[in-house]
Amino acid sequence: MQRDDGLEVITFGCRLNTFESEVMRRHAAAAEMQDAVIVHTCAVTAEAERQARQTIRRLRRDRPEARIIVTGCSVQVTSGAYAAMPEVDHVVGNAEKLKPETWRGLAAGPAAPRLQVGDIMTARETARHLVDGLDGRTRAFLQVQQGCDHRCTFCVIPYGRGPSRSVPLPVIVEQARTLVAGGYRELVITGVDIASYGKDLPDRPTLGAMLEGLLAAVPELPRLRLSSLDPAEVDPDLRDLIGSEPRLMPHLHLSVQAGDDLVLKRMKRRHLRAQVVELAADLRRLRPDLVFGADLIAGFPTEDEAMFQNTLDLVDEAGLTFLHVFPFSARPGTPAARMPQVAKEVRKERAARLRARGEAALETFLVAQLGQRRRALIERHDTGHTDQFAPVRLAEGTAPLPAGTIAELAIAAVQGGMLVGRLSG
Repeated sequence: MQRDDGLEVITFGCRLNTFESEVMRRHAAAAEMQDAVIVHTCAVTAEAERQARQTIRRLRRDRPEARIIVTGCSVQVTSGAYAAMPEVDHVVGNAEKLKPETWRGLAAGPAAPRLQVGDIMTARETARHLVDGLDGRTRAFLQVQQGCDHRCTFCVIPYGRGPSRSVPLPVIVEQARTLVAGGYRELVITGVDIASYGKDLPDRPTLGAMLEGLLAAVPELPRLRLSSLDPAEVDPDLRDLIGSEPRLMPHLHLSVQAGDDLVLKRMKRRHLRAQVVELAADLRRLRPDLVFGADLIAGFPTEDEAMFQNTLDLVDEAGLTFLHVFPFSARPGTPAARMPQVAKEVRKERAARLRARGEAALETFLVAQLGQRRRALIERHDTGHTDQFAPVRLAEGTAPLPAGTIAELAIAAVQGGMLVGRLSG
């Protein structure tokens, strides 16, 4: 949530939404919008949409005079549902939300159009939104790509985001230099499907080649981190960079989704189980300290207990540490919504078991850090994250460090799911 002179932005969903919320906040502030609330929705699960609608109703009760503007992926795919809500003043599509003229028009008052949602599938414009930082953060998101050309059977996001389009390297470099000059010590490369970067550009650069060019052009950037990667598209340039570039953090989050081959095929994913195991082992040979996260869905249609067990076992076999677990949520209009469904209580129970496996994997990883020296970016209240994205806090009695400090810590304890470190040296 962000608040500025009566202008409030409430964000649901992914890192890209967080970045775009800052773009919208700045456009709206420049248009001198006041006493307005922007609700930035997510369409990944039915629960995310339920929370957005609940928030909209609460906002109308709490701020009866404010204008409520709703946007984001859920709006793009179900604009009529939001337009039908009496609490909503304006409904804005995913392409329109990033245009400054949209916010200048909305600033004109209630006479502005109530519904502004175009056909996102016709979007061809490359995102070029320069943001000099995200308020209150030492880590900033750097958008390099937008949209998705794949059609996984469970996913509605391509219909909310449109086709894949990439930001040219010179624009990425300009943004990175702006952020580093503003004091940001770590940049997180983000997009909808960053592994597809460059396929729409004239010289078709790979993600790895773009990252290599970015790091060469911005030597003052100390830390670069990647968001979610498709395991089927880790290109050779990226593999080489992972093995050779210390400024690229040893933490990769993979869009795995399942550990059973038949489920993966029914999801229309482009990798199989063995490829995830092989990729993790291959990249660890290049970078022994590498840690993996993964998105996993529990209870996908037709999944039986043996199929689910394959996903559970993948956590250990591939060495997955940071899990994002979702019980399957049927999205209207997707092929998976028409497949034989797993009972809701079974989905919830499997998701709980998968989360428990993830918690055990994370605890094992954290305990293995005891006695090690780890670099950490201090973010706020003497807490931060190590290079491997493990949460860490400074031990009691340690002199406070300014936010943005990159410190070497001796890991002395694990408490409450966090590492505890003392300044080393």
